[in-house]
Amino acid sequence: MGTIVLIAVIILASGIGIRLIHLLNAQHDARIEAYRFSDPLPRPPGLPDDLPPTGGSGRGATAPPPAGFPPTPKGNTPT
Repeated sequence: MGTIVLIAVIILASGIGIRLIHLLNAQHDARIEAYRFSDPLPRPPGLPDDLPPTGGSGRGATAPPPAGFPPTPKGNTPT
């Protein structure tokens, strides 16, 4: 009789633990959804309102492709 009670208590404790972990994961997911980490940061004071679109320094500036070489398509590796 004692073995049956022990097994029932272990199963009950496991079920409570599983439910608690599920609730904590749902709470964490809701917190992540509420605070988007991809939102842009506020601009520091003293910077100009707009950045140059190409060249110079700034976001989105890329280096020009090397002269004499065709651009490599994305997804393909040169051989």
